[in-house]
Amino acid sequence: MRSPPRAVRGEGAYIIDAQGKRYLDACGGAAVSCLGHSHPAVIDAIQKQVAELPYAHTSFFSTEVLESLAETLVAAAPGMGKLMLLCGGSEAIEAALKLSRQYFIEAGQANRHLFIARRQSYHGNTLGALAVGGNEWRREPFRPLLLAGHHIAPCYAYRERQQEETLEEYGERVATELEAKIIELGPEKVAGFLAETVVGATTGAVVAAPGYFRRIREICDQYGIHLILDEVMCGTGRTGTMMAYEQEKIVPDIVTMAKGLAAGYQPVGALLCKERITDVIKNGSGFFQHGHTFMGHAIAAAAALATLRAIAEEKLLENVVARGKTLRAKLRKALAGHEYVGDIRGRGLFIGVELVADRDTKEPFDARLKTHQRIQTVAMENGLLCYGMGGTIDGRRGDHILLAPPYNIGDAEEQELVDKFVGAVRQALPA
Repeated sequence: MRSPPRAVRGEGAYIIDAQGKRYLDACGGAAVSCLGHSHPAVIDAIQKQVAELPYAHTSFFSTEVLESLAETLVAAAPGMGKLMLLCGGSEAIEAALKLSRQYFIEAGQANRHLFIARRQSYHGNTLGALAVGGNEWRREPFRPLLLAGHHIAPCYAYRERQQEETLEEYGERVATELEAKIIELGPEKVAGFLAETVVGATTGAVVAAPGYFRRIREICDQYGIHLILDEVMCGTGRTGTMMAYEQEKIVPDIVTMAKGLAAGYQPVGALLCKERITDVIKNGSGFFQHGHTFMGHAIAAAAALATLRAIAEEKLLENVVARGKTLRAKLRKALAGHEYVGDIRGRGLFIGVELVADRDTKEPFDARLKTHQRIQTVAMENGLLCYGMGGTIDGRRGDHILLAPPYNIGDAEEQELVDKFVGAVRQALPA
């Protein structure tokens, strides 16, 4: 196994290694570095918080910075009323599952304990998150440790829409699978449905068909179950609105965030929920039976608050929308004739490129070739960081590349990204 280069410095959209080589960070690690590297306002906020108060346990104290973050984030998330600040996305998902379960216990519906998610989803690496998630490659080694997961089809039009279906008809069809699964399991046993608003690493920036989430919301309401949206990767402005669900014209009951929430300057995650959920617990036991030592960490809160302020003050969501459109257009134009590029998709600065052995049949490459890894390696050699993943179709077959550059990317960096990525595809997969 080859040792990776040692990163020693970050400058805007670039990471510099110990040999002085510069890499354009077009994926932010895993869609994390939404402000690039060395953003002065975020660094300043962290330094000030360290000097003032680095840590106070939330069982004893609140802090001004945590309260300011809660007010800011709740105001930016339509329909949400309460915040729990955690240390990452997996923690946020675990908290969401536990919150939903405890709500139903205290609401007198203790039989509700099952969760439904989608195949080819990813919700974290802790055991609860793996159990409910649908990433088979990550689940397989730990399957004996996992509680039974219940899954329905993803909303993955490129692969699964029938030729005679409109996008809307396809979305309606796969959304209706949720109702069938609820009835199969027993409506009185189901607590929630969990989905990524825009699917991230597992299938590569897959946007749901129009109307899909509106139908999902209707089904959840009909059967009294929680709609839990995972915006760990696609939230915090990555798709062009602060919350990705805003573009689906719905409001979830619970939503999780992480990755870009503090732009990588601190490890942080968050759970937000409707107040009616916490009200039931407040008027019942009065205590959410969950917590972690470092939740509500003051320095993490300072980094997240500074990140949100930078996004707002620098009007970066406008840039996300504009750059997303031009990047996808440039990539589609440059790779239009490439026989191994099947689909270029996404929303905002969350872009997926699916690779195929045959464009007409959509036949994937042999998984043993690790096509995604070849492109990622060539791109890195040429000074571009992109996020390659295999198992796109079913956990075994399929390859894609995920692109998630910083929100403040400029003209020169955008063109460099296109040139280097297109060059890496052509070099690794000569047509």
